[in-house]
Parts: sequence; structure tokens; C-alpha cells
Amino acid sequence: MPASASLCEDFADHFGSKIHSIRSNIIKGQKSLSIGNDGLILPEEALDSFDLVEAATLGRVFSQVNSTTCFLDPIPTSLFKSFYGSFESEILNIMNSSLQTGIFPAAFKTAVVKPLLKKTNSDPSVFNNYRPVSNLPFLSKVLEKLVFIQLNEFLSQNNIFEINQSGFRTNHSTETALLKIVNDVRCALDSGQISVLVLLDLSAAFDTVDHLILVNRLKSLGLSGTVLKWFESYLMERNFMVSMDTHFSGVHEINCGVPQGSTLGPLLFNIYMLPLGNVIRSHNISFHSYADDTQLYIAMSPDDTRPIEALFNCILDVKLWMANNFLQLNQDKTEILVIGPEAKREKQFLKLQELSLCHSETVRNLGVIFDSKLTFIPHIKQVVKTGFYHLKNLARVRPLLSLANMEMLMHAFIMSKVDYCNALLAG
Repeated sequence: MPASASLCEDFADHFGSKIHSIRSNIIKGQKSLSIGNDGLILPEEALDSFDLVEAATLGRVFSQVNSTTCFLDPIPTSLFKSFYGSFESEILNIMNSSLQTGIFPAAFKTAVVKPLLKKTNSDPSVFNNYRPVSNLPFLSKVLEKLVFIQLNEFLSQNNIFEINQSGFRTNHSTETALLKIVNDVRCALDSGQISVLVLLDLSAAFDTVDHLILVNRLKSLGLSGTVLKWFESYLMERNFMVSMDTHFSGVHEINCGVPQGSTLGPLLFNIYMLPLGNVIRSHNISFHSYADDTQLYIAMSPDDTRPIEALFNCILDVKLWMANNFLQLNQDKTEILVIGPEAKREKQFLKLQELSLCHSETVRNLGVIFDSKLTFIPHIKQVVKTGFYHLKNLARVRPLLSLANMEMLMHAFIMSKVDYCNALLAG
């Protein structure tokens, strides 16, 4: 589709109406679910003010933040960084003024969104085949990083993080999340049990977060005073515009969600999801999360169907909790995998059918294909197939490339896929 201002406006309307539609559907199914103060343990101390930032800290953060330039930035970020020393005192004053007053600058609240096809072979004329990729002003990301450091330290010192959440946390990754699950499943297999794994699917979870609920959750975790005021300012009155080539839409309001492409967004989402762990634990169900990807799993005797009933009730309560928190569980895309010897697995299929739970022989889990026997053979075959495909394409352009460029492409297209989560293949 040729880019134009009207097309940008159509995309802006599409992205906005999609979120509005999801939230409208959620409101229709909302009911009350009480687990007392969200089941969260309050920290002994509060975070009511930010520490002022020193020049050395700002310089370190300034150099660490990605050099991506936003359309709203007055000069290219790489050029801005090269002259940082000339503006250090002014930038330090802007950052500390925001932290002291609890006001997030309005100039930092506009995101420039580019529509990106989810899959290269998708129909480019269908708006649903696009995802919004957000870019924020460079200085806004610097300020967010400074706040992130202090908030993250407060959460760590008070042990507030969900122990079963691996998303956007230091020393955690998709690989560590999957290793935990695979280890638990293999231990169950060694003891003669089978496992049932449920992959929950959420629709646009980051975009439907309710600001009032999030602010109340921050307050319940001990944030108050200027700090709480700063986060209220950060979340409210945000907006976006869609950009395609040299064309732009008008500015549209954002009334919900954590800012996409931001530094604080993933951390705030993890805080928003904290009470979900207590909902799942109340059913004695094991779980692990990576950002908005939550997995439930149980180990059970092949002849005992009661754990599946507990799992089903847990899914219902999870769906209810999510609805009450403006998150939409997409049951049609939620996948179930029964893991164990074939003869033992078959005994559970009828119970799953009774509860209208459809199982699969393989599922894609955080980029890794899990099979019902946990051999990872389908995953290995897919990696080999993809590797050969890219290898043939690289062979065609090999005469045109230097050795260094060829090595870089090999790592980007082939070795990265071979190395991804390869610890799961051990043992």
C-alpha cells in the first residue's frame, strides 16, 4: 500500500479501535473477585521520593540508552551523544527537576508508531496483519532509565518481584523460564507421572492495562508522595501518531496501557500482573511467566483425573481475574499439551474433552516447539530446515560479500537459531 497521510490516519484509527473493542468486551464479562488486597505482601518501607541523579550516573545512562532516533527528536541521537558534554548540566537539570516535582514532561509523552507486518507473507492490505511498533523521544528513555534504576532497586530490596516471572528481569530469560518448566516435567516423568501444560494467550495485554488499577497497585506496594505523583503523570495524557515514510497521522489520545517501546513499560506490566500468582497458587497449580506469556502445568498419576478439574477451575479464575483487570484471555488460542508415554496420555484425553479443553501434539512455547514426549525432535527438525534455507540463500550471495559480512550474516540467520534455548536439549 502506498504511504499517505490518510493511510496513516486509518492505521491510527485501527490501532485505537482495536484496544477500545477489547476493553469493551472485557467490561461486559466483568465480575467481582476478592482475594484481599490483591494478596500482595506490603513492604515495611515506602518509596516516597527519588534520589537526585549525579552527573556520573546520568553520563553512564546516557551512553547506555539505545541510540535510536525518534522523529520527534530535534537532532539525530548519535550526534546528540557526541556533544553530550556540552549539554550535561542542562540535561541533568531537566532530569532532576522531573524527579523533584513528580512531573513527567509533556514533550516526552508522544509516541511515533510505525505499522509493521507480523509475518512477511501476510496480506499487506489487511490491517490486522500489522503490529504497532512504537518509538519514543530519546530523552524520555533516559529519564525512564533513571527512574527504572531506583524503582528496580526498591522492588529487589523488598522482595516484591514474582519468583515465577522471568520477563525483563536481570539474569532471567526465555531459556531460564523454559529450563524451569522442562526440569519439573522431566522430574515428573522420572517418577512415573504425566504432565499437562497449558499456554495462556492474552490479546494486546500491554495495551489494555488500566491506569487507575496500576496506580493503586503501585500505591499498595509502598510508592507514595512525589514518586507516586510522578508515575501518575507518566501514565496519564499520553498520545501517539502513526508514521509511514514521510507521512503522518494526527495526534491520538492513549487512555490505557503501558507505553510500548519504553524502558519502564515492561517493569510496570510485571507489577500489574503480581496478584495473578496468588490466584494460581490458590489452586495448587504450578506456573511460570515470561512477561504476558503465562504457563500453567500439573504433574499427575495417569489414573487420577482430579488434578485436571483443579486445572480447569484455575483457568476459569485466571480468566475472571484478567477480566477484572482489563486483560483478555483468548481461550481459542490457549493451547494444551499432555506430556508422557502415549498409553498413559490417552487416559486423560476424555477428561479434557469433557471439560471442553482441546489438546495438541505439539505447541510452540516461547519460540521452542514442545512435543508430547518431550523429545524436542520437531523443534530440531524445524531449526535444521530453517538453517538450510538460510544457508542456501547465503551461498547465492557469498561471492558478493566479504568474509566478515558473511560471518555476521551466518550468526544472525543461522547460529542464533541453533544456539537459542539449546540448554533444553541437554539430558
